Amino acid sequence: MTEYDDERIEFDFFDEPETQEAPQRRRRVRRPASGPPRPPSAPTGLVPLARLVGLIAIAIAIVVAFVFWVGACQGKSTHDQYASYAAKVRTVAGSSNSLGSEFASELVASGLKQSELESKLQQDAQQEQQEYDQALQIQPPGPLRAIHAQLLDALELRAKGLAALGDVVSQWNPKSDSSTATATNGLASEGELLIASDVVWDELYRLPATQQLKTQGITGVVIPASSFVPNTELVSARSFGVLLEHLKGATTGGTPTGLHGSQLLGVVANPGNTQLSTSTATTVNVSTALSFVAGVEDSGDFQETGVVVHLTITAGATTIKRTQTIQLISPKQTTNVTFSGFNLPSSAFGNKATVKVDVAPVPGENNLTNNTATYTVFFTLG
Repeated sequence: MTEYDDERIEFDFFDEPETQEAPQRRRRVRRPASGPPRPPSAPTGLVPLARLVGLIAIAIAIVVAFVFWVGACQGKSTHDQYASYAAKVRTVAGSSNSLGSEFASELVASGLKQSELESKLQQDAQQEQQEYDQALQIQPPGPLRAIHAQLLDALELRAKGLAALGDVVSQWNPKSDSSTATATNGLASEGELLIASDVVWDELYRLPATQQLKTQGITGVVIPASSFVPNTELVSARSFGVLLEHLKGATTGGTPTGLHGSQLLGVVANPGNTQLSTSTATTVNVSTALSFVAGVEDSGDFQETGVVVHLTITAGATTIKRTQTIQLISPKQTTNVTFSGFNLPSSAFGNKATVKVDVAPVPGENNLTNNTATYTVFFTLG
């Protein structure tokens, strides 16, 4: 052994401090608060629960409000969709109605020749076809799609009816009695298509569409009506017979045979039903509803069409003229023609004025002595 063997060797790898116990914290002594004692506080677990319930209630209210808002928007959108559809149909109906009025005027126009009527009827058919094409582009709401097809059928009947009438007129021989008889029946037959179109529009389209709106709960939307031939007598065999007689005279240069004519029976001023006189002056009370009603009779033996009636008021330097047309009148039948919408100047009051009514002669009329009358009147504010 060496001298180092007797020495003790120690190895200190880590120097650790001596362990000390942590000092204990002193509890603070709460001093009693001055004043009344506080109420016991709610258990700490109920506060978050109350907040959660409140948030849930607010969320439910927001959801309910959103649902109502969405429903209101959808209801408004549905109403607007139906209203837009009805507006588009109303445009088509208005155009077709106007064409029907033009068609009626063409049938009663005096001096019209065969070729002119044929051309007008073909033009009318083309215009009605355009109305059909326009209606075809309208997109109806889902529940009205099947019903909308009936509207198209009505317009198609009108277009086909007008074209067929033009074809019959073009094939008619004015110099042949048998051709005239055939044409008369043919025109009446094709005219039934126009009458049928009004029935289809009203019974198969307008009424079912209106009912569908009620079923859907849509209010404030009106499905428009349409009438192409308000007076069905205008397209009867009798009326077409008169038409061909007039066309024959205008086309061949001849005049209708037999007794033809119209006469003025009298004139009444309204309101008040005041009968005007040709022998003495009549006082006429004037209001915004002032009108004159002329009674016109078919004094001949034949049905007349397109009888024109004129009314002229002369008061000092002022002259007011009005014109009305009787589309159709039968033998010995009386028709009342109303003239209204007068705006008399101040100079017309207190001074003598005249009211003249004149019934224009019809083709073949020879006696014109009973077609005109002049009445002296005094206008006063009623």
